[in-house]
Amino acid sequence: MNIASLEDDFAQAQLIQQVLTSAGHACTVFATGEALLAVLQKTRPFDLLIIDWEIPDISGLEIVRWVRVHLGYEIPVMFLTNRIQEEDLVLGLQAGADDYMLKPMRPGELLARVKALLRRSGLPERTEQGFHVGAYEIDTVEGVIRLHGKAIPLAPKEFDLAVLFFRNPWRLFSRDVLSTLIWNREIPPTSRTLDTHLSNIRQKLELRPEHGVSLASSYALGYRLALIDNDKTQ
Repeated sequence: MNIASLEDDFAQAQLIQQVLTSAGHACTVFATGEALLAVLQKTRPFDLLIIDWEIPDISGLEIVRWVRVHLGYEIPVMFLTNRIQEEDLVLGLQAGADDYMLKPMRPGELLARVKALLRRSGLPERTEQGFHVGAYEIDTVEGVIRLHGKAIPLAPKEFDLAVLFFRNPWRLFSRDVLSTLIWNREIPPTSRTLDTHLSNIRQKLELRPEHGVSLASSYALGYRLALIDNDKTQ
């Protein structure tokens, strides 16, 4: 699904986008209310809006009211905000929001709420059964990754980590983002959990150029899955 996120905090916006794209959604991030409204006034490209309440130029509350007045109630809207008072919740729902989620954002909860809103809206869910990257077949229904047709045994978190990279080639993931997306928590820098899982998927899946991929790493910046065009390297 095509989702818009209105969030002026860069780190938070990046995390929201990565959580949604890793689940197969398209996510466009807007840092200002004016930028989002400029798009909504011309077209209706989004299946769902995720709105932060406290935006410097136009409050999220006003954005929701504008959407309901001009676009009706077809597009689901969810607040993602620091406001925890009951009166804020009531005000947001009265303005036309369909759901209200408190920060800090928890990836699992966000995806569950997004799924529920899209289901309520009557939009068909994306039913991706599998896809190919290089020599790999990723079967998300059976929970299996195959290399040249042979299934590779992976632990659950190893599978989740590998799918995240395969779904997002060339995207750089920091250690903090990876730990949040896969383990739903921050992993201390002294822990070897993430490093062990990265080493395991690199070895088990044989993530090498001859198979069309390479898992590139920079301890300071993060990790990305690079795609290798073997036709051009021969």
